[in-house]
Amino acid sequence: MKKEWFVLHTLVGQENKAQKSIIARTKLEAMGDYIGECIIPTEKVTEKKNGKSRTITKKFFPGYVLCELALYDEAKGVDASGKKAIYERTWQFLRETPGVIGFIGGDRPMPLKQSEMDAILSTGKGGGKAEPPPRPKVLFNVDDTVKVIDGPFQGQVGQVSIVDPKGKLTVEVQIFSRKTPVDVEYWQVEKMSEEDIVASNPAV
Repeated sequence: MKKEWFVLHTLVGQENKAQKSIIARTKLEAMGDYIGECIIPTEKVTEKKNGKSRTITKKFFPGYVLCELALYDEAKGVDASGKKAIYERTWQFLRETPGVIGFIGGDRPMPLKQSEMDAILSTGKGGGKAEPPPRPKVLFNVDDTVKVIDGPFQGQVGQVSIVDPKGKLTVEVQIFSRKTPVDVEYWQVEKMSEEDIVASNPAV
């Protein structure tokens, strides 16, 4: 049977429960011909709190699980309603899985393209692929006011104009009375509170 990758919609917070149930029941009910791999794509993200860095595992798509399924019965073609025929065993199996709401794409979902799966697996954890190094957690947004605390522009206050998820920011600071964009790492700046902003600019 031909298996393809589909996106299952789950209750948020029950992704792991649904995945474990699918894996366990596939073995218990001898559904290996219909159900293949079941993964929750994740990535490792570093964040800094109270001066200490820690690495956490973050789900790419909260509320979703990727599952390799033999869903469509190509031998039958279409059913009485004119829709693509499905394997009832697969459909019933998933309906009985705790936490699973349904498919992304309705009752006749489109499978993911291989290029889409390759992109997902190469970005994070899943399917036995090597994991990338942890990336910094995004702590800043465009227009945030920050103070540079390290590097040649230390002490300067400016606004974030570009946020690079890989760990860099572009901040516009005043140099020679002109706004000048400078590139810094996340750890080289700190976000300023409203009180700090007012204190640094008495004219406000």
